[in-house]
Amino acid sequence: MLYILVLIGALGGILILFINIHPGFGSNPSKEQEEVYKTFDNYEDGKFVYQASTMETVSVEIPFTSAEPDSTDKEKQPTGQLPVSEIDWDKINGSEDSLTWLGHSAFILSLDDKKILVDPMLGSVASPVAFIGPKRYSEDFLGSIEEMPPIDAVFITHDHYDHLDYQSIKKLKSKVSHFFVPHGVGNHLIQWGVIKENITEMNWWEETEFQGMTLALTPADHFSGRGILNQNSTLWGGWVILGEQTRFYTSGDGGYGTHFKEIGDKYGPFDIALIEGGQYDERWPDSHMLPEESIQANIDVQGKQMMLAHWGAFTLARHGWTEPIERASKAAKENNVNLIAPRIGETVELDENAPVPVSTWWE
Repeated sequence: MLYILVLIGALGGILILFINIHPGFGSNPSKEQEEVYKTFDNYEDGKFVYQASTMETVSVEIPFTSAEPDSTDKEKQPTGQLPVSEIDWDKINGSEDSLTWLGHSAFILSLDDKKILVDPMLGSVASPVAFIGPKRYSEDFLGSIEEMPPIDAVFITHDHYDHLDYQSIKKLKSKVSHFFVPHGVGNHLIQWGVIKENITEMNWWEETEFQGMTLALTPADHFSGRGILNQNSTLWGGWVILGEQTRFYTSGDGGYGTHFKEIGDKYGPFDIALIEGGQYDERWPDSHMLPEESIQANIDVQGKQMMLAHWGAFTLARHGWTEPIERASKAAKENNVNLIAPRIGETVELDENAPVPVSTWWE
């Protein structure tokens, strides 16, 4: 018994040492930063917390399903490698506002002729190390970084591996002018070689200006952490980006709550809203939304057009890989929500007169 306890202790020590040494796990906030966080309303007992408002929550009708979340009759991932559309760099480099989906929650946004990346997880595995973790359904997009134009700004919603990728940031950092992140996430970037002066950290409801655009970090009911011992040591959230022609919102990850109505009342309506709606489980109501809740969240924030995010690249939950978009599509029709679903790699023009993708490519 003593031998087993010693072995377990040794293995635990090795694991902690590995986490502390491997750069993919990032870095933790300093003591000085933690002292600042103590002055925040959303920081308690050394952790960031979600605070639900007193607003009345809308009741969302969730369809009954008899199948268990891990039912074997559902394909949790495609049977083969998922094909993606060839990226149209001419459209992306053009002056028109546009949006290009790179799978999961990664997007290229062209706004006011500024080139922006949202949660650019472009690698092949959602993990700090390449030999373990959820693998991308398609080829990764790391090679596309060389073809990208100079990036004016990168927006990170939180520090989980499927949103903040070490390999992607290492390859991107030399062509990015500025990074906008929630409080504490900048430490990861600095450890990976990003210059501190090129990083802006923000709290919920905080606003700033960048090259003529108004930016705001908005609340989300989620959590953070890249290691065993640093859960919720960094903040998470969604982003509002207001350009001359396009009002943009991305929810980041999180459960459904009254904050969506508050965001819509303060910053809506939005011309395009990216709403998280994949990798869910009814046991995780405070982490991820069910697709029907995602549709309601779009209604709350007043999105004129909506795209479902957080699906199409990795299997992180026990439902079928196409289930999020199928359920969201059904709920969108029932609620008259303009849900668009372009192929991965396809560019959508953010113009109310522009054609929108209507295919069901996942079938």
